[in-house]
Amino acid sequence: MKRASPLSWLRPAWLALTFLTTLPLPHVGEVREGEFARASGFYPLAGYAVGTVAGLIWLGCAAAGVPSGVGAALGVAAWLAVTGMLHFDGLVDAADALFVMKSPAERLRILGDVHIGAFGLATGVVALLLRFSLLGALGTSWNALGITVTAAVAARLAVLAPMNLYPAARQESLGARSREGRWPVACVLALPTLTLPHAWAGFVAAGVAALATAAFAARRLGGGINGDVYGACIEVAELSALTVLVTLASRL
Repeated sequence: MKRASPLSWLRPAWLALTFLTTLPLPHVGEVREGEFARASGFYPLAGYAVGTVAGLIWLGCAAAGVPSGVGAALGVAAWLAVTGMLHFDGLVDAADALFVMKSPAERLRILGDVHIGAFGLATGVVALLLRFSLLGALGTSWNALGITVTAAVAARLAVLAPMNLYPAARQESLGARSREGRWPVACVLALPTLTLPHAWAGFVAAGVAALATAAFAARRLGGGINGDVYGACIEVAELSALTVLVTLASRL
């Protein structure tokens, strides 16, 4: 039996980080056949990076005596910046397509439109307000960092479920090439976050939210989902996990 080389694991992990974050990392070069699918198993790595950056910005602002509202706004800005607004853009695009009263074919066409409509704008504003409010309620202990990291990791693990359960809306798309990631790898990578109190509840919330979002999208799009829906799943899962974790932390 041929043993996998370290490079066969490093490249997909590196690709996951360069694809899902804006960290200043060297590009992996030409992406080979099947590497986007293998990279999706390493999505939780990006969650660690995203949650750490956002959490540290929030804690740094609190330590510097910055008003909590300003600190929360900067935390949101950091969250958007480190993801390159990739998932937020997917949420906005998906909302425009899924909430409009059109046929599945027309909704798929709207998904490819770069313009933002009223549904996307309203959904984006609500999502930003929720994230702002949740960051403002985090508190200033190191537990706050654990919450942001856990929510980010849980969302990027949860998105693998709809990615693999539902067919791709467009077979030639990048989303279609990212399906069938390594579930066991992703689960092992997410395990360290379970040391946080009530972390399991955040994972459950993220999983339910991602699956519910995907089910709604698949029904509206004629059975398949695409990369914008994956982004929406991550955003909704992240906000759901944050809501549960912040609420439970406030009761401790």
